Amino acid sequence: MSERKVLVTGGGGYVGAVLVPKLLAAGYAVRVLDLFIYGREVLDAVAAHPALEIVSGDIRDADTVARAVAGCSDVIHLACISNDPSFELNPALGKSINLDAFRPLVRMARDAGAERFVYASSSSVYGVKEGVEVSEDLPLEPLTDYSRFKAECEAILDEERRPGFHTLTIRPATVCGYSPRQRLDVIVNILTNHALVNGRIRVFGGSQLRPNIHIEDMTDLYLHVLALPAGRIDGGVYNAGYENHTVMELAEMVRSQIGDHVRIGIEPTDDPRSYHVSSARLARELGFTPRHSIEQAVADLKRAFDAGLLTDTMEDSRYYNIRRMQEIELR
Repeated sequence: MSERKVLVTGGGGYVGAVLVPKLLAAGYAVRVLDLFIYGREVLDAVAAHPALEIVSGDIRDADTVARAVAGCSDVIHLACISNDPSFELNPALGKSINLDAFRPLVRMARDAGAERFVYASSSSVYGVKEGVEVSEDLPLEPLTDYSRFKAECEAILDEERRPGFHTLTIRPATVCGYSPRQRLDVIVNILTNHALVNGRIRVFGGSQLRPNIHIEDMTDLYLHVLALPAGRIDGGVYNAGYENHTVMELAEMVRSQIGDHVRIGIEPTDDPRSYHVSSARLARELGFTPRHSIEQAVADLKRAFDAGLLTDTMEDSRYYNIRRMQEIELR
């Protein structure tokens, strides 16, 4: 395993901070490329690991990317401006990172000898598909620049695929659960934070279906696809979700873990989006099935709160992408 060196772009992010220690534990050498706008301490648990290298820099800088990809056999590309609200804060910034920097990264990785490139896209590329199970066979109908650029990058990756350079696109559902680089601006984590801090959850609408996946499953999936023969993943596109629940069901699950004292208030919404993501192809073709429930994600977050790992969770900008981007004036 030691001859495999994995570059994780965005390795200091929400998913990356859980993935990187798992890769090291599995015997991979790991190089992380990240701006670390949420702090380098997110990787403190493995900072001294001899198989970990850190490249602190911007994915838009060609020299930095060339240094990062050199000698890497595999790339897992997580780095991006995440989700629609963060993207809309500065569309030009989002485009420069999420789209403009993508093809140069792919080409530099390929030219440097990388054998596989795994891209974290998004289930939002489908747009609204109400009343149907959303499989990979359905057309992409992205509704925002964030999701449109994700879809465009999928096409770019397919265009850049060559013999010996194997590509894979993963379309994750919304990730939930605890990470050293915690996010509290995604739905299950939002509900849990409010239940723990305020004893009250605000549900907007409630009947909309929202697919989620536990962060442990999301990161296990990346390890799973690295361990498969490269030819088995080549050119693949897979949804990655586990449970499809209504927003109200998610709120009830949170209350079941936090306590009956938690009150749930229902408010109207102008966001009626509802979709049911199918991950049957992932199980059938790649042999991966998620194992962690939404309730486990909530329980993990509660343990982190109880252990003092998450503090000042309503105010601290490190838990909120938009607040931190505004605070540091990211350009």
